[in-house]
Amino acid sequence: MTVADAHLLVVDDDERIRALLKKFLMRNGFLVTAARDAAHARRILSGLDFDMIVLDVMMPGEDGVTLTQSLRETLVTPILLLTAKGETDDRIAGLEAGADDYLSKPFEPKELLLRINAILRRMPDAQPADTAPKVLTLGPIRYDMERGEMWLNEDLVRLTATEIQLMKIFAAQPNEPLSRATLVEELGRDRGQAQERAVDVQITRLRRKIEDDPKQPKYLQTVRGAGYMLAPD
Repeated sequence: MTVADAHLLVVDDDERIRALLKKFLMRNGFLVTAARDAAHARRILSGLDFDMIVLDVMMPGEDGVTLTQSLRETLVTPILLLTAKGETDDRIAGLEAGADDYLSKPFEPKELLLRINAILRRMPDAQPADTAPKVLTLGPIRYDMERGEMWLNEDLVRLTATEIQLMKIFAAQPNEPLSRATLVEELGRDRGQAQERAVDVQITRLRRKIEDDPKQPKYLQTVRGAGYMLAPD
């Protein structure tokens, strides 16, 4: 799959915005399906697989953050949230719920396109079955660097696209502290305190998946004054 071949699900209760987004994204080569609310999205997702979900936060009934949290129980599909401008709490709540990124309204269509492409490029490509895996060990956790897969014993640990990219960044430089600014840059995000705070949230989520005690991390450590460091066995 190339980025432009991706099938996107756009979820927005505003019919005009929904139609504009669908038209714009299709014009840029994507296959697009649209849903008018969370319930409609759930029905569509029960029968179709998507490469990415573009989801409005403020919707009547079940909101985008709640839907994201629910979908993360079964799906690893990347999720980009569309949030009201200045609603920091919504953005942080969305990231904590499992979203890969957010974009504040109003936004330039070109920026939306850049965000979507950046997230899709972070998804790991399928590797040949006979490829010898390069594996990092984190206690009972095994991380396959080639496939971007994490395993707890025999169980696959679900990672979001952003968590996969973070693991890729850390795995390439084990036992080396990486600053939040460096992580923001490596993730392809705009610089600034808001994005650095977003990285903190993603680190917290990732720790819940790899640490016995996320509050006292052994493998994904905080290095005072330097940033974060992955310390495999």
